[in-house]
Amino acid sequence: MTTDKGVDFPFFTTSEDHEELRQAVRNVAEDKIAPHAAEVDETAAFPQVALDALVASDFHAPHVAEQYGGVGADALATCIVIEEVARVCASSSLIPAVNKLGSMPVILAGSEELKEKYLPPMARGEAMFSYGLSEREAGSDTAAMKCRAKADGDDWVLNGQKAWITNAGVSEFYTVLAVTDLDGKRGSNVSAFVVEKSDPGFTFGDLERKMGIKGSPTRELIFESCRIPGDRMIGAPGEGLKIALATLDHTRVTIGAQAVGIAQGALDFAVGYVKERSQFGKHISEFQGVQFMLADMAMKLEAARQMVYVAAAKSERGDKDLSFFGAAAKCFASDVAMEVTTDAVQLLGGAGYVKDYPVERMMRDAKITQIYEGTNQIQRIVMARQLLKR
Repeated sequence: MTTDKGVDFPFFTTSEDHEELRQAVRNVAEDKIAPHAAEVDETAAFPQVALDALVASDFHAPHVAEQYGGVGADALATCIVIEEVARVCASSSLIPAVNKLGSMPVILAGSEELKEKYLPPMARGEAMFSYGLSEREAGSDTAAMKCRAKADGDDWVLNGQKAWITNAGVSEFYTVLAVTDLDGKRGSNVSAFVVEKSDPGFTFGDLERKMGIKGSPTRELIFESCRIPGDRMIGAPGEGLKIALATLDHTRVTIGAQAVGIAQGALDFAVGYVKERSQFGKHISEFQGVQFMLADMAMKLEAARQMVYVAAAKSERGDKDLSFFGAAAKCFASDVAMEVTTDAVQLLGGAGYVKDYPVERMMRDAKITQIYEGTNQIQRIVMARQLLKR
């Protein structure tokens, strides 16, 4: 893989600003978010306290450029924010992650008018942004979507549904993909729109009852003759899937960051536990079998972190091989997160299997990182196609 400048593999380092940011986010996460994480999971309640804390510290949508009222964090800084929040509460980390996912189509392809209208309220913490691509029968096969948008004068009228939408019902703004040309070529007949929560004909389905990330509401978006102005289209007609896939190239990196954060939280807790837990007259951390498990967990976690950070650097530069690296970082990091959290439960033994300790929650939360924003099977297809193109 090469960059535009021909470098075989990009070297990078986190700057002093990045490390100061990490400590600042960690302080907020540990002081304001961690104390509520178990309750958020138990009650499946949206983490409002976390949102308030993130807004107060400008960590809720750090990716928004300064010209639109944001802090202008680069892609790596945004990943660090998500990673550190996920370390204590995966549900809360979806606030900055999904704000980027939902708004990225506007950033990449939206008109200046759309950017001026929708990015500043998100930057101020007045609104969140979600992303509506998947449907019940159009998950990995996005081009099979049934949601329709029909032109009516200067407006568009949406009918259909979107499924598995993160933070649905809480977000004020939604990027929605819909077929706009029934006779057009499959995949080239889809357009992207911004839909507002208050738009007539736009409602939500029931909350999904999930295994993990319970504090992040997941619901269907339902459109019944939902009329929106024509100037809410993102990009040109028929460019929707192109924009959607370009968005995922960037935002899969943030899911990798979330996975790294979840795994780090589980490893941290497991290390502390084995140093305190005694069996056979000594701490179980003194047993070589336990040490080997910890070493493997940490080794794989650091490899995942490096992959995510390299992909974040590529996202910032817009490198041509971002598709490969974004997919690879998401795939590898999420697989590592599942392995590390499962091993953390194992290291705690029976204690790891009960809700008195956070590692069982982290294991449940980690699973979704292998599924959303493209299953890891799809990530492998993306990677293989990029390789075969060369």
